[in-house]
Order: sequence, then structure tokens, then C-alpha cells
Amino acid sequence: MSTVAKAKGWKHTKPGLLLSIATSAFGVLSIVKDVKKARSEDDTLLLANAVVGGLALATGTALLVRELRRLGIEDVLAD
Repeated sequence: MSTVAKAKGWKHTKPGLLLSIATSAFGVLSIVKDVKKARSEDDTLLLANAVVGGLALATGTALLVRELRRLGIEDVLAD
């Protein structure tokens, strides 16, 4: 198996999923900063952008958690 194939497969491992979830947590900081800025400037468009970004981040994290749970169930069944 080539190094590139191993790297692509790493995303669907338990450590890879946990790393993806942790990276998403840093995205929350940017969303919070945008919301604060939008409120202080009364900028509705920036606020809407931050809300949509937050929803996308929440959806992505939920998908990662679901994949992590499926991986955990498959690990138990494999034993």
C-alpha cells in the first residue's frame, strides 16, 4: 500500500476522526469572534454568515461523531 493510500485511509480511523473533531473545535473560536464583531457593528449580513458557518460546523462535527460511533461498533463486533 502506498503512502498516499495510507494517508487517505487514516482519515477514517479513530485517531483521524478525533483529530478532525478537535480541529473543528478551533473553528468555533472564529465563529464566536465573528458573532461578537457582527453584534458590535450591528452587521446583519456578518451575523447571518457566522450563523450559517456555525451550522455547517455543527453538522460536520455531528457527521464525524456518527462515523466515530460506527467505527466503535464495528471494532466491538470484530473482536
